[in-house]
Amino acid sequence: MNDCPKLMVVDDEVDVCNFVKSFFGMRGFEVAMAFSGEDALGRLSEERPDVMILDVMMHGWKEGLEYLPKIKERLPSVKVIMVTGVDDEESVRLAKSLGADGYVTKPLVLEYLEGTVLEKVKNLKRESSHL
Repeated sequence: MNDCPKLMVVDDEVDVCNFVKSFFGMRGFEVAMAFSGEDALGRLSEERPDVMILDVMMHGWKEGLEYLPKIKERLPSVKVIMVTGVDDEESVRLAKSLGADGYVTKPLVLEYLEGTVLEKVKNLKRESSHL
């Protein structure tokens, strides 16, 4: 992993993507955006994010949960933080069983989201130093 962590935000709401991109961009992250699970999957090999913020509910269904295992299969090293507007224990358990590395609820508290992302980046640096 290089010194500038790479983040991909995946959400069907353009405003959310732009907001997260601006917030993390000002903190030294390189940020890519995708507006669907399929879009994210198609850009994984090009973007190779260290951390992904993946919305559970996109386009009216739990698209994020459908694409999570596909994303982890294609890029096992990416740390995926799931985001949802519903604090649903079943979805949290399912997301974790599918490989999610974290889970936050909307509305996004940016300081909490930042802390969660930074924790994943720190863990990545620790993992890469042990290789």
